[in-house]
Amino acid sequence: MTDPRDLALVADELPVAIWLGRVPSGELVYMNAACREMLGIDEAPNALRGGFVEPYGVHLPTGEPYPEDKMPFERVIAARASVVLEDLVVHRRDGRKVSLRVFAKPIFDEAGNLTHVLEAFTDMSREVEAERARVESERRLARAQRLESIGQLVAGIAHDFNNLLTVTKLSVTWLIANDSSATRQHALAQIDTVTDSAIELIKNLIGFARRERRMMAPTSIEPVVAAVVAMARRTFDPAITLRTELHADNAMVLGDTSQLEQLVMNLVLNARDAIAGEGEVVVRTASRTIEDDDAGTIPPGRWLVLEVVDDGCGIDPSIRERVFEPYFTTKTQGSTKGTGLGLATVHGIVGRHCGVIEIDDGPGRGTIVRVALPQPMASPRMPRTSPSVPSPRRAATADGLVLVIDDEPLVRASTAAALRELGLRVCDAPDGATGLDIFFERHRELAGVVLDMVMPGLRGRDVFVELRKLRPDVPVLLVTGSADTSEVEEIRSLGVAGVLSKPYDDRQLATALEKVGVL
Repeated sequence: MTDPRDLALVADELPVAIWLGRVPSGELVYMNAACREMLGIDEAPNALRGGFVEPYGVHLPTGEPYPEDKMPFERVIAARASVVLEDLVVHRRDGRKVSLRVFAKPIFDEAGNLTHVLEAFTDMSREVEAERARVESERRLARAQRLESIGQLVAGIAHDFNNLLTVTKLSVTWLIANDSSATRQHALAQIDTVTDSAIELIKNLIGFARRERRMMAPTSIEPVVAAVVAMARRTFDPAITLRTELHADNAMVLGDTSQLEQLVMNLVLNARDAIAGEGEVVVRTASRTIEDDDAGTIPPGRWLVLEVVDDGCGIDPSIRERVFEPYFTTKTQGSTKGTGLGLATVHGIVGRHCGVIEIDDGPGRGTIVRVALPQPMASPRMPRTSPSVPSPRRAATADGLVLVIDDEPLVRASTAAALRELGLRVCDAPDGATGLDIFFERHRELAGVVLDMVMPGLRGRDVFVELRKLRPDVPVLLVTGSADTSEVEEIRSLGVAGVLSKPYDDRQLATALEKVGVL
C-alpha cells in the first residue's frame, strides 16, 4: 500500500475526518485535524484494540457505552469488507454530543493481507436532531388527536349526564321543599349531596373536553400557588415536605383564577400521591423567554413556567403518553385511589389557557410536570369579582305562559313541573320544529321560552333565530348541558337573554327566569 506518511500529507488537508488504524493491534497510525476537531481532542488518545470506547467517548444513541466488539474496526476485520454505521455518538470532553456516520474500509497489501482499517467520519448531528424533532412533532400530533377524540366522546357523555342530573336535582329539591318527614328529609339531603358530587365530577369532565379559549383576565399565578400550597400542606403526611421556589416576580398571564387554582392543586396532589414514605414536592415558578433556536416543546416567546417536582417513583415510559387521558390512573388501591381525572383536567385547563404541558424525569426517579403559560404584554391587574349569590326562591307575580323546548322527556317534564311550582303556566315541545309551530300559534301570550341548546334536527341556535324573527322582544332562557361554550357564546352574541347550565335546581331556574324578565 501507499506509505501512510504520504497519505497523511493529503488527508490532513481534507475537511473529512479520517482515522487510520493498524491491524490487528488497533494502534493509531494517523488521525487528521478534522477528526481531532470533530472528537473535541487536541491529541489522539493512546488506545488499542478492545479499548477504543472509553478513550474516544463512544456511546450508543441511548447513552450506553458502545460495545467494543461492535466498533467499526472490529466489524471490518470480521467482514473483510467496508461497513457503514450510523449509531455512534461521541460524548466530547466539553459536554457536546456528536452523532457520527462512519464509513470504515479495509486496506490490504499486495499479498491480500488485511493491514489497516481506514475510517471516515461525518457529523450527522443535525440530521439526527431533525429526525428527533419530526418524531416528537408526530408524537405530539398523535397525542393531541387522540385527546381530541376522547374530548369529543367525553363532551357527549357529559351532555347526557347533565340531562339526567337535571331531572334528579329538580326532583330532589322539590321533594325537600314539600316533604315534612324528618327521616325522608335526611335521606333526600343525602341524595342531594351525592347529586352535587356527581355534578362536580361532570364539571371536571367538561373541563377536559373544552378546548377553546375563554374570556380571561390578567392574573398573577404566584399568589394562586401560595394559597394552594398553604391549603395543601394541611393534608400532607408530615413525612412529605412541600415547599415553593417562586421566581416569576408575579409575572402575569391571561387566566381564570379558579381554573389555575385547580390546575396547581391537581398537580400538587398528584405529586404527593407519587411519594411512598418520606419525600419532597417542590412547586417552582419562573418567567422565561424561549428563543427560536431553543430545543424543546415550548414554542418561542415569553412564558410563565410552572413546575411541580417530586422525588417519588417516577412515571413508567410505557404509560407516559396515557397519563392525560380521562379515567386512566395508576392509583387503584388505598386512600389515594383515583378516578383518573386529575391530569386530564390539568391538560384541559392548560389547553384553554393556550399553554403547553410536558413531563420530564425528575431527580432520581422522580417526575417534573412542567406547564408553560403565555405571558401577555404588561397590563394592569383586573379586579376579581365576587361570585353572584342566587336570589331566594320566590313565587311568580303573574301566571304567564312559558314554552319549554327540550328533546329529553324527563328534563322537559321536570322543568315544566318546577315552572308550575313558580306559578307559571307551561306548554312544551319535544323538538325545535314543534316548538316553532307552538310559538307561531301562541307567541302573543307567551311570557318567555326555555330553550335547550342541543337537540336533534333544529338546534337551539336555529330555533332562537326563528323566534326572534317573529317576536324580537321575547325573553329566551337558553339551557345547556354541552361542553361547547363557543356555541353558547355565539348565541349570546345573537341576543339571547340568559343562559342556564345543566344541571340546575328550582332555585337556579327561578333566578335565571327573573334575570331574563319572565318572573
